Amino acid sequence: MKWTKQRLNNLFFFIGIAAVVVMLLTFDVSFAELWDNLCRAGYWLIPIIGVWLIIYALNALAWRSIIRGNVGDRVEKVSFWRIYRLTITGYALNYATPVGGLGGEPYRIMELSKDIGKEHASSSVILYAMMHFLAHFWLWFTSIFFYLLLVAIGDLPFDTTVGVVLSGIAVFCLLAFWVLGKGYRNGVAVTIIGWTSKIPGLKGWSKRFQERHAETLQTIDEQISALHRQDKRAFYSSLLLEYLSRIVQASEILFMLLLFGVDCGGGFSGILLTYCHSILILSFTSLFANLIGFLPMQLGVQEGGFVLSIAALGLSAALGIFVSIICRVREIIWIFIGMILMKVVKE
Repeated sequence: MKWTKQRLNNLFFFIGIAAVVVMLLTFDVSFAELWDNLCRAGYWLIPIIGVWLIIYALNALAWRSIIRGNVGDRVEKVSFWRIYRLTITGYALNYATPVGGLGGEPYRIMELSKDIGKEHASSSVILYAMMHFLAHFWLWFTSIFFYLLLVAIGDLPFDTTVGVVLSGIAVFCLLAFWVLGKGYRNGVAVTIIGWTSKIPGLKGWSKRFQERHAETLQTIDEQISALHRQDKRAFYSSLLLEYLSRIVQASEILFMLLLFGVDCGGGFSGILLTYCHSILILSFTSLFANLIGFLPMQLGVQEGGFVLSIAALGLSAALGIFVSIICRVREIIWIFIGMILMKVVKE
């Protein structure tokens, strides 16, 4: 079994490295243009990359809250730094693989099961993935009110098209809240495996897996529903931390807007207004990328999202391209860091 896990670890590692190579070879700009953009960013690259130390720390704390609520005192067996490392490495694999969680979540389950057992690890990772999605929907939903607030102060326009788009986002988010709420109350492990039976070629495997692991899947679902029902403090603290991580993430866009001289008049009020714009840019881009999340590293989708969202706020398309390039470089750097942590750090 130990050998099998080592082979899986190596597989995840090579997937990450291969994804970085693919990404470097599929940039939409030449290396000369890429270098020019990096030179333009200059020392701003330090806070742009460094802020992710804070973002990942918030993600790790959110995941730790779920583990604590899920397995109680046994969380002491898992240090914060181990959770922090698995958070970084898991997201690196998610960036690198198609359909996001096909890399990061299995790796986290495999590693965390060494500390708290496979069932608890599986339910904790599934719960955290659901929380991660829920925080995304809350970002998109609250961004509607951010936009309306900026409309009220005369900063952004409002017309029929904008109204239809915002209404569509609201309906989409409310529907997601309902679906995720059912998942938290009833569990989702059995449902997910059931869905795989509808994928061509996997019907037989899905049926055999459900028959062989029926009790385990039921236990995982019971643990998922128990957290929402019995430990609401852990549930809501995790959600708050995940949502806060999105707000902090908007600061990297703020840094790039300031680099371009976009500060909405300067001063505290100008910087605050620019930060609100950054939240809207992040929100729209992440919504666009997640709607087409089957592409590895969302190649081309994230770039298009940045250009469209920045243009929608009346800023230049060139700024959108710059932001997307620097964010892509940041992703590559953190994928490398995640892969290094996977192979170098041993607890």
